[in-house]
Amino acid sequence: MPLALLALAIGAFGIGTTEFVIMGLLPQVAGGFGVSIPTAGLLVTGYALGVVIGAPLMTVLGTRIPRKRMLMLLMGLFIAGNLLSAVAPSFAVMLIGRVIASLAHGAFFGIGSVVAAELVAPSKKAGAIAMMFTGLTVANVIGVPLGTLVGQHVGWRVTFGIVAALGVVGLAGIAKLVPELPKPQGVHLRHELAAFKNTQVLLAMAMTVLGFGGVFAAITYIAPMMTHVTGFADGSVTWLLVLFGLGMVGGNLIGGRFADRALMPMLYVSLGALAVVLALFTLTAHSKIAAAVTVALIGALGFATVPPLQKRVLDHAHGAPTLASAVNIGAFNLGNALSAWLGGLVIAAGFGYTSPNWVGAALAAAALVLAFLSAALERRDSAPIPVVTSGTPAGHPSSVQR
Repeated sequence: MPLALLALAIGAFGIGTTEFVIMGLLPQVAGGFGVSIPTAGLLVTGYALGVVIGAPLMTVLGTRIPRKRMLMLLMGLFIAGNLLSAVAPSFAVMLIGRVIASLAHGAFFGIGSVVAAELVAPSKKAGAIAMMFTGLTVANVIGVPLGTLVGQHVGWRVTFGIVAALGVVGLAGIAKLVPELPKPQGVHLRHELAAFKNTQVLLAMAMTVLGFGGVFAAITYIAPMMTHVTGFADGSVTWLLVLFGLGMVGGNLIGGRFADRALMPMLYVSLGALAVVLALFTLTAHSKIAAAVTVALIGALGFATVPPLQKRVLDHAHGAPTLASAVNIGAFNLGNALSAWLGGLVIAAGFGYTSPNWVGAALAAAALVLAFLSAALERRDSAPIPVVTSGTPAGHPSSVQR
């Protein structure tokens, strides 16, 4: 794999840290601003919605800018947003800082996916995309747990200051290691928009929303669930997030490996198993060992869907994939926002801290249904069309040629 993928992974590490670290610090942030846990969950929803809006917006604004320079500008925006979060005097200002940082997220991964795929042979594209996303998954093994630990012992503001520093490292890595890639000739915004007329692209994005939304329904509220239901101490949340991150790393690498060989079967297995595990989490959340195993499985099964879904979008939006790729990253975060909001609703309605797991199971099951629908439509569209030869009755055996 080219060294430039390391630079993309470094940027992904910083972005992954800021996206997920808030979940481990939700009680501390809520207490610091004097708001409820569901209200503090808006920091997850707001970030996710910012990615949804920022992914197409920043990608469109960057159509005339070389991809390397655009990646650097996005990291600058990411740094500014995290610095604002670190010094926010009120909950509203922190929410604004989260949204500013999130505007860089979708476009960075969208453009980065295209760059990563262009750096390798066609048969290794999913693996290259997975390598970039490794930065995001490793963030959940190292960045998020350390950020949570720092936030719980020193203060969550320090955590976001460190995240901003990670952004500086990512910016330097991109400037040093990512090559200047020429822009595709003859590709304009209308070509990028044309990809959204493809049913398979839209179905892949819908699977992204529902599948990864299932993961976030449970993981957004992991801190209160594990401390209030399972009986873990506050400090144990850090190690549970490590398990979640390890699962993500493994799932990402497995998903990238098999997406280049058997993409749709990989989606069937991962989405089906994810729905089952999320449903079981309602029960396993009452046992410390079972809960820890379940958290790791959710990370693995959820992220096993990322490389195949991202590759499927690139495959069906060939010729002008940048905007579709970025919007699919936004779709991940639309699922995050939807599930975090739904999870907050069922908790606020009095169904308890395990109730978001049922929301997640339903979302993952719906994604599985769409995967089967997508494959069926693809088989129908690729089936050969019977040709009726002239001069022969339509019902005669020799009248149909394939």
